[in-house]
Amino acid sequence: MRIDELTLERFRNYRCQRVEFDPRCNVIYGENAQGKTNLLEAIAYLSSGRSPRARSDREIIGFEEQDAMIGARVFARDREFAMEVELYRGRRRRMRVNQVAAKTAAELSAVFNTVFFCPEDLYLIRDGAAARRKFLDGCLCQLRPRYASALSNYNKVYEHKTRILRDWGEKPSLLEALPEFNEQMAVAGAVVIHYRAQLCRRLGEYAAAAHGECSGGREELRLVYQTVATVEDPLGSVGDIAEQLRIHQRSHESAERAAGLCLSGPHKDDIEVFIGGRSARIYSSQGQTRTAALALKLAEREIYQNVTGEYPVLLLDDVLSELDERRQEYVLNRISGGQVFITCCEDDRLEELLGGRVFHVERGIIR
Repeated sequence: MRIDELTLERFRNYRCQRVEFDPRCNVIYGENAQGKTNLLEAIAYLSSGRSPRARSDREIIGFEEQDAMIGARVFARDREFAMEVELYRGRRRRMRVNQVAAKTAAELSAVFNTVFFCPEDLYLIRDGAAARRKFLDGCLCQLRPRYASALSNYNKVYEHKTRILRDWGEKPSLLEALPEFNEQMAVAGAVVIHYRAQLCRRLGEYAAAAHGECSGGREELRLVYQTVATVEDPLGSVGDIAEQLRIHQRSHESAERAAGLCLSGPHKDDIEVFIGGRSARIYSSQGQTRTAALALKLAEREIYQNVTGEYPVLLLDDVLSELDERRQEYVLNRISGGQVFITCCEDDRLEELLGGRVFHVERGIIR
């Protein structure tokens, strides 16, 4: 899997740019705020239909512009694809694959996958649960279309239920709609928990091996998926999980109304990471947590390869500069076998180690 050509128009600080890439390694260097990360962001958007950095599409349209375009020639599944996304400030985006309209982001993910790794991900272990849920969701939305649909449905129903719980004191009749929203949350939430737990199990297998290799076999990494207390087995059937979610909802009904908050569901799920049997978030050193975060991201890449038969495009955004020499060497030794993009502030001659091409970015122009 690779991206052969990228075209950007009015995207972030790129006014009009077309660039062809090496199928192996592409080193993107330049000073800060010149557009290196923006380039990787555009590639990541094509794989998931969303930016790994922005909260809305409006943020990635150039200043004082009304629209933007991302286009690409991609090779995947032993064939070529033409992908195009048009973004607008005042109306819905348009997405196309081989000139055929794509209605959902899942249709982009069915063609093209990426793993995006940035310096903030090195704090994945120490961050709050929301960061680890985002990590799981980003991976699953590319791999499993049913998950993306279930998560979208769950989030919509969660917002509706939250508004009811917030406003029912002034409008008691709103409570009449709660049973239906509870049922929808239980059904969608069961799918979310099922897929997250499955992914966590697979991540645990790959990440444990990667962490052991990086730590010289001195440390053991283990992942535990944490979800709603009544869910006895997150790896169980979707039907069983849904019924256990209904039980949790009933037991928290009074508490939710009193608090005006939605207290039941997988929107607070987490991954507990253990290193040497102890909570990494609480007890591990900075070096240990960075190694664990590296292991998770590299495990994500291996899972993509295992599921699709191809390595996803790996996007490393200025990560190497944040790592010590031993971890840099470890990463560079583990990224063969697929197309890689690496950004850095200076030309570190990485292409001599990995092969490929070097691009210089300055003020939104790639040379």
